[in-house]
Amino acid sequence: MASLNVGNLGEYLREQRRAAQLSLRQLADATGVSNPYLSQIERGLRKPSADVLQQVAKALRISAETLYVRAGILDEREREELETRAVILADPSINERQKSVLLQIYDSFRRENGYAPGPDAETGPEAEAGPGTHAAPPTPAGPDADAKEDHDPHS
Repeated sequence: MASLNVGNLGEYLREQRRAAQLSLRQLADATGVSNPYLSQIERGLRKPSADVLQQVAKALRISAETLYVRAGILDEREREELETRAVILADPSINERQKSVLLQIYDSFRRENGYAPGPDAETGPEAEAGPGTHAAPPTPAGPDADAKEDHDPHS
């Protein structure tokens, strides 16, 4: 079998497995993935699915996203964005509304820095008037309520 172009995934997995002081058989038992299949992955002969990578990551206690990047399933920037979002969503010290506002601010900064191509990247002043630009949280009318106040004849 010829080696597939999966970067250095196999070498990385072998290093992580050895660092965790696990044999290939022990990793197979922990993941539910066969020993021969894991061996082929480590030797670069097989490209594992995202599900298999997730099982391996869990058993080795490493980031599944890192494995996705090394396997070519996920772009490095996508991994960083996913990890940032996961950390925000997992933070027990902030409530769901605060998490939502924080993610909106994060998205706004990403658009401003050109990481989210598309129509949202060209919103101009609206992006500046979005959430986080004032001390008070957004009103129930939504994060753009400040921008609409100028046009509301009843304010």
